[in-house]
Amino acid sequence: MKLCLSLLGISLWYAGMTQPVTAQQAAPVETSVTLKTESGNIAGWLSLPASGNSETVALIIAGSGPTDKDGNNQMMKNNSLKMLSDELLKQGITTLRYDKRGIGASVGAMKAESALRFDDYVSDARGWVALLQQDKRFRRVVVIGHSEGSLIGMLAAADAKANAYISIAGAGQRADALLKEQFNAQPPMVRDLALPILDSLGKGKTVDSVNRMINSVFRPSIQPYMISWFRYDPQVLIAKLRMPVLIVQGDQDIQVSVEDAKRLSAANPRATLAIIPGMNHILKPVSGDRAANMKTYNDPLLPIVPALGQQVVSFIKGKK
Repeated sequence: MKLCLSLLGISLWYAGMTQPVTAQQAAPVETSVTLKTESGNIAGWLSLPASGNSETVALIIAGSGPTDKDGNNQMMKNNSLKMLSDELLKQGITTLRYDKRGIGASVGAMKAESALRFDDYVSDARGWVALLQQDKRFRRVVVIGHSEGSLIGMLAAADAKANAYISIAGAGQRADALLKEQFNAQPPMVRDLALPILDSLGKGKTVDSVNRMINSVFRPSIQPYMISWFRYDPQVLIAKLRMPVLIVQGDQDIQVSVEDAKRLSAANPRATLAIIPGMNHILKPVSGDRAANMKTYNDPLLPIVPALGQQVVSFIKGKK
């Protein structure tokens, strides 16, 4: 049996504003930047608008697992985060995107799976915020986290005291609770194997014996990472943020629900909540069934939903 879970992918391996760029339009200026960590360098790309006079920079944090600066990984190529960056650049907002450790130009920073922790990703994001805060060209740093990057971004934005925070398709409950929801939809024989393991990991205890049907998800080497991930509750974290917060969620997302966004909003009533009709988890427009939704995950030419860029730009420019 092949088990396929849609949640946040870790190593579980498991446009109003969209306008064509003409030859007359000046291109953004992109430069490579490096974040040094104890286990290796993380590669980033700083993109400045053609005007070159942006005082605000947005750090865009990708979703789970080894995902690159454009929002792509070994399982999918959709260029969603590159397209989001392009929308911000058109409106005069600088962006910084980076290859997460383990992929692309940051592959050398990857630790052994058994040594990797969720906090490594948080530390990387925190380091990028600090680096941008030291850059005298920028007056404001906005953190944007997509999918699992939403949780990473919450922690990094709080620790580094960013000026604003944006969650896009971020989970509204602990990751073990989300996984339980997904396993409850699996056949009983799979569900009954998985739920006790999730209960144990949620308590911080690893499990030595894992049935081969679910070993790809719960292999012993990934369990310490899952424990480190499960300890963070996004509702608790977002409630503590005192900076301006925007929560964005598509109503065609088959990985994270509108209810998740509402949970985050309820935890931080000061936050702005934006539900975008027709947008799926990778920020693309969807009309049709699940198969049509999944097809967009490997369509690098399909533009992102225009309303997303509009919401993000309006929030950033309105919170100066």
